[in-house]
Amino acid sequence: MQTSYVALAALLLLPATAAAQQAPSPTRLKADVDKLVSFGTRHTLSSPDHPTRGIGAARRWFGDELKRIASRCGGCIAVSPIERRFTNARLPDGANVVNVLGIQRGRDPNRVVIVQGHIDSRVSDVMNFTADSPGANDDASGVALVLEAARLLSGTTFDATIIYAALSGEEQGLLGATLLAETVKEKGWIVTAVLNNDIVGNTVGQNGTRVADRVRVFSEGIRASEDAAAQLTRRGNGGEDDGPSRALARAIDSVGEGIPGGLDVFVDRRPDRFGRGGDHEPFLRLGYPAVRFSVGIENYNQQHQDLRTAGGVEYGDTSDKMDFPYLAKVTALNVATIRRLADAPAAPAMVTLRGAVGSDTNVSWAAVPGAAGYRVHWRRNDKQQWTDHRDMPGTATEAVLKDIIVDDHFVGVSSLSGKGLESIVTFGGRPAGTTR
Repeated sequence: MQTSYVALAALLLLPATAAAQQAPSPTRLKADVDKLVSFGTRHTLSSPDHPTRGIGAARRWFGDELKRIASRCGGCIAVSPIERRFTNARLPDGANVVNVLGIQRGRDPNRVVIVQGHIDSRVSDVMNFTADSPGANDDASGVALVLEAARLLSGTTFDATIIYAALSGEEQGLLGATLLAETVKEKGWIVTAVLNNDIVGNTVGQNGTRVADRVRVFSEGIRASEDAAAQLTRRGNGGEDDGPSRALARAIDSVGEGIPGGLDVFVDRRPDRFGRGGDHEPFLRLGYPAVRFSVGIENYNQQHQDLRTAGGVEYGDTSDKMDFPYLAKVTALNVATIRRLADAPAAPAMVTLRGAVGSDTNVSWAAVPGAAGYRVHWRRNDKQQWTDHRDMPGTATEAVLKDIIVDDHFVGVSSLSGKGLESIVTFGGRPAGTTR
């Protein structure tokens, strides 16, 4: 039985409110990026108090925009800053790192989907907090996407709580993301997904090539949160390509297939770009499913650069280098993914397989509160995508796959809502610490 993700993704795009009928607006996205650029610099060490220049003014504007959105849906989004003082080599005298969060409560206040971008910017010298640092693509594009997602999703009550986050201190060592990830852990929230959007608004690369038909989604394979014993168990199960973040990337890919005129989702099988990092990584270290969205091709002359022209080349991260219809498509993909995952149940916490030296595979899983059903997926070990599935009722916690030999197949289980909305897939295997 072949899985039809296209029909599912199309269903997920059906709006639940009049506000949700709108598509992401390139005009609104451009206006938000231009407003963020207008603060001159958003360096983490820039003024927190100046009324019109610096990171403090930018954060206040973001919070005010969330409040304006909330006012149109009866206060459905609560604006809540969180902050902590950090000191490191890039903040030698210390600095207060402040994140601005918009919290849209779901039916389950303890399960969250997070969509985020970082509000801080920089130029060539990471310590230079006085020079103009527009940071249009890096990462006003991600922050504008977060605001547009809030506009489109507000007014609808989902099963999960949605957190819209503008993070500070990314350029100083992923500090705002560290603060948010640790806050999530302290509160004991169940994280369904973290969608990190960083550099999501350009389509012309440094070599002049234009790539406007795809977006890269980076996800880890071997989990940063696993100790040596757990990694050995995953190796024995063959699950190097099936951790929660890779499952999240696959879910995003399936959602993308159902968006007419959308983007090809390039599931990039590494945690981030080669030798680089982003604000999803602190969540990965704590074991949460997290991915990074980034453009199909980058222009490095427009990242972390002083504003200048040298040798006929323009340097600097300005909004005229961006493609706002493209940014609208990346936003649409984020919104559709949030719709699916915020109204699907949580993924099963554990899936266990038995069937060694036998012809059948026995699958069992932990029951998920609120799940109306489960979907057992399988594929041959030489395939990357799930090829077959069987749906089970919400009362089931086990299934027998007749003539599916466990040696030659990978198996996973997802949860289903009453409307058929599907969680990410939890990969099956022997639990850590078990013996043959």
